[in-house]
Amino acid sequence: MTDSGPLFASSGDLIADRRYTWALALAARGDFAAAADMLAQTVDLAPQFAAAWFALGAMRERLGDVGGAVAAFEQGHAADPEDAYGARLQLARLAGGEATPAMSTSYVRRLFDQYAQRYDAALTEQLAYRGPALLREAVAVTMRAAGRPLRFASALDLGCGTGLAGAAFRDCVDRLVGVDLSTGMLAQAAAKRLYDRLATADLLGFLRNEAASLATYHLVLAADVLVYVNDLAPIMAAISRVLAPDGITAFTVETHAGGNVTVLPTMRYAHGADHVRCALQGHGLRPVHQAKAAVRSEKGAPVDSMVVVAQPSTAMRPPASRSR
Repeated sequence: MTDSGPLFASSGDLIADRRYTWALALAARGDFAAAADMLAQTVDLAPQFAAAWFALGAMRERLGDVGGAVAAFEQGHAADPEDAYGARLQLARLAGGEATPAMSTSYVRRLFDQYAQRYDAALTEQLAYRGPALLREAVAVTMRAAGRPLRFASALDLGCGTGLAGAAFRDCVDRLVGVDLSTGMLAQAAAKRLYDRLATADLLGFLRNEAASLATYHLVLAADVLVYVNDLAPIMAAISRVLAPDGITAFTVETHAGGNVTVLPTMRYAHGADHVRCALQGHGLRPVHQAKAAVRSEKGAPVDSMVVVAQPSTAMRPPASRSR
């Protein structure tokens, strides 16, 4: 599964919809030139068909026509002010627009609602996803180093999705709370009966409400969700407000050689090590475990990632460990 494919919605014109469907079938067979031609016909018929403009941009980029791709994404964004298709991200990546614009709520929700039914199989069978297992291992190492049992009174699973991380930690948590934007993903999580509470909300809004209600958690997890967050600082600030004094937060990010944040062709963010460090230290957190890993594969190649465990800076713990 890649996260950059077009998300379908009807144009309201049956002929345009059919041409759009044919174009995607042509692209699936690798005939990108024919797909681009069919999509150009589609948007001629339905100029406000945002999904078709987005797909046309993707086809043109595959054909090496970056200028044409940018033009298509600009039209797609104009037809889709809420950015449910992620055109702003593509424009930032290709045209040097906003350096790292935030993903729109409508884009993230729609993306994961459409993948909910096949998400687990796509990640584990096609993309060799092992984020929850890596987090479990990192948390276990951290707790052993601190001389503490692998047991938490309360845990919060941010961007819990279908519950893959919840399944990895359920046996060592007394109370498990999950939050996600996608109702489709949450329906899959609920069916697994792993969580004591599930909430539909964006991460920052949920964390702020929890802090206002004085909720505290001994473990805060973020498995493969921060790749959809451009700036980690607000999230780390919010996590620090709900984390118990002796609590820890554990998360994965995709990374790159630079120090800041970049948008990848997959429409996910890669966070540099400097950005991660500053986001933690700026909000009273310090890493106690940080390791390079391949959380998933993309087109058969491992994706550069980091697994991080952090705790409040005031907590008494052994010096930070780093493995490579």
